[in-house]
Amino acid sequence: MELRTASSPRDVKHYDTARLREEFLIQGLFPADEVKMVYSHIDRIITGGTMPVHHAVALTAGDELRADYFLQRREMGIINIGGPGVVIADGFPYDLRSRDGIYIGRGTESVTMSSVDPANPAKFYFNSCPAHKTYPTVLIRPEDCVRVETGSLEQSNHRTICKYILPGQVESCQLVMGMTSLQPGSVWNTMPCHTHDRRMEVYLYFDLPEDAFVMHFMGEGKETRHIVMRNEEAVISPSWSIHSGAGSRNYTFIWGMCGENQDFDDMDGISNRDLL
Repeated sequence: MELRTASSPRDVKHYDTARLREEFLIQGLFPADEVKMVYSHIDRIITGGTMPVHHAVALTAGDELRADYFLQRREMGIINIGGPGVVIADGFPYDLRSRDGIYIGRGTESVTMSSVDPANPAKFYFNSCPAHKTYPTVLIRPEDCVRVETGSLEQSNHRTICKYILPGQVESCQLVMGMTSLQPGSVWNTMPCHTHDRRMEVYLYFDLPEDAFVMHFMGEGKETRHIVMRNEEAVISPSWSIHSGAGSRNYTFIWGMCGENQDFDDMDGISNRDLL
């Protein structure tokens, strides 16, 4: 498990491109038959992924958590962006099609992930954060989720927000997760941009061909920076930072948040005219 420490906005504005990528970019999220995990000191979120091909992959705590098992003091959400797969939580199997998700509550001792077809392997992406209470494990189908269509083609940000884990739908201690898909011809996400001091966020960008990219913008509203993102790469966004992107074409991204509250609309908006 890789460890990332928290960063001050006063320091980040002096980072060069290499340092920004080192601190906030997460690459190589879907290794075959292994688990990639990054533990961030920012709200203690763990971002990870795996692509089981030849055998099931088990989630383990490692020395970093000082726990008997991964979810002893944590909760997690998993979304499959690959072929059909199976998640087994404490012996109970859940079939996940592409774009299906699952919330797994604190206290679940065993979590394994596998693919149905090695020639079309599943790609399991997950976020995990500390939990103070146990909520039930829930299989999440996107057709059952709250959906919001927003933006417009004229503003290049016509998109559909699909909310997987949030209060009133799938309960959790602090984790909120979902997926946003941009329509063809639209490239901007989360614009006008915003911050939310009460929680951090991680984005996973995907559905991008090899030669495409997303310019992910971060930093304070008056000290913006950018990171060039490729397919199936994630980026950590501190609570003080904007988190918005413009792609060379349309794309999809998974957003995951944890922190002080779970109110999706608790944002501090920044006018386009105030960005620097």
